[in-house]
Amino acid sequence: MNWNVWIRQSHRWLSVIFTLVVAAIFVTLGLGRQPAEWVYFLPLFPLALMTLTGLWMFALPWVARRRAEP
Repeated sequence: MNWNVWIRQSHRWLSVIFTLVVAAIFVTLGLGRQPAEWVYFLPLFPLALMTLTGLWMFALPWVARRRAEP
């Protein structure tokens, strides 16, 4: 599998994980329960990885253009 495809797929799955974790926190708060403080840090790991993959996808057109230049 191509690196770019792998990065794009991981970015998609990380966004799904991030969304589910944030939604679970909001549902827990909506039920009137106060989760442990460490639960609020759970979305930060997928968010950090999404930042890296998102920056790569943002820079990809310039990298590809540089490779194509003679």
